[in-house]
Amino acid sequence: MGFQFQISKTEMISSKRNVFGTKGKKGPDFFMVLVLTVSWFCLTALCVTATEQAPRPTQVQNQKLRFDKNGEFKILQVADMHYANGKTTLCLDVLPSQNISCSDLNTTVFLNRMIQAEKPNLIVFTGDNIFGFDSSDSAKSLDAAFAPAIASNIPWVAVLGNHDQEGTLSREGVMKHIVGMKNTLSKFNPPEVHVIDGFGNYNLEVGGVEGTDFVNKSVLNLYFLDSGDYSKVPTIFGYDWIKPSQQLWFQRTSAKLKKAYKSGPMPQKEAAPGLAYFHIPLPEYASFDSSNITGVKQEPDGNGISSPSVNSGFFTTLVAAGDVKAVFIGHDHINDFCGNLMNIQLCYGGGFGYHAYGKAGWPRRARVVVASLEKTRKGSWGDVKSIKTWKRLDDQHLTGIDGEVLWSKSSGGKISCDTIVLLCYPLLSLIGRYLWYFI
Repeated sequence: MGFQFQISKTEMISSKRNVFGTKGKKGPDFFMVLVLTVSWFCLTALCVTATEQAPRPTQVQNQKLRFDKNGEFKILQVADMHYANGKTTLCLDVLPSQNISCSDLNTTVFLNRMIQAEKPNLIVFTGDNIFGFDSSDSAKSLDAAFAPAIASNIPWVAVLGNHDQEGTLSREGVMKHIVGMKNTLSKFNPPEVHVIDGFGNYNLEVGGVEGTDFVNKSVLNLYFLDSGDYSKVPTIFGYDWIKPSQQLWFQRTSAKLKKAYKSGPMPQKEAAPGLAYFHIPLPEYASFDSSNITGVKQEPDGNGISSPSVNSGFFTTLVAAGDVKAVFIGHDHINDFCGNLMNIQLCYGGGFGYHAYGKAGWPRRARVVVASLEKTRKGSWGDVKSIKTWKRLDDQHLTGIDGEVLWSKSSGGKISCDTIVLLCYPLLSLIGRYLWYFI
């Protein structure tokens, strides 16, 4: 058993940490007008502001998510459980005093404690829910991993990581199994899209408080995407990425939701805020260091993150859409930070599971996100006022740390001059070259 465990641990860390070797012609006047018009629009806009059907859904899948009577909606993020075979599965990277008694069951206990302590409105599992390589039966591992969420009768959803499919079920099979489980709002893929990459791309709408003017509007939009596992392109080494088909689906969904929110009843001027959840970090997560994050960045490989070696442009797609205020991922177990880039918060959940690699003496953790509504002049609940977050550690007191405001309505529409220059630089550069030529 000990020898098998050592092989499993080595291969697991290798597959995660070492995947990268570490881890008609137009005249000048017309062109000038066109360029200047487009540039004015860019600056003004910024400164002023697959193919397969899932099994029949269970009853809870038709449930409408809503803010509670206190004007709050709370989400518990669980990243990287790496569940295998329960009590026979040993823990990784724990203190010597924990080695004898620690197993997958510690992950289960932690999840139960978090559910009881936070009583979330939704539980989101952001991939590597099981560690297929060490699981003797993927279906049983999935059942055991999600059992506390199912027993709680709280709606839950999941996306896939890069290890879920490494056991007795294919990637497609894992997502089908998840969709067929009790109390889940997970979807196999959007039913209106005939061709899309991955398994588990979907969105959920969170309605306003029952009995208020916002009861029939989605005041918070949740996006879930499959960030894949490993590159399928022979000349590109490393992790997978979010594909154009998924980005197109996101763009269309975002546009549809914004249109609905800005139309009656209760038409709004701004889009409802959105949150995005997937597994593998975008390359932009490497933009941060200890000076501009809340939390820690302590992965040893590369830039401290394990992202794809290519940038598919999804972050630019998110910026252009304008509604997503925060992105939440897993994958890098000993990173747990949030950092603000172009008014989008890029956040890690922090390692949750005990059969996942970690850091001895650095407690496993989970992230909580709470969206709060504002009061209207009538004294009723309106739209989202703020989005806050904190983490809880799996210690004696479930210690809460790193509380912060991710977004607030008062500051959410502001974009810095640095952001304007970054987004419009190619166009401004073109204008400069054009003017220089004629002057």
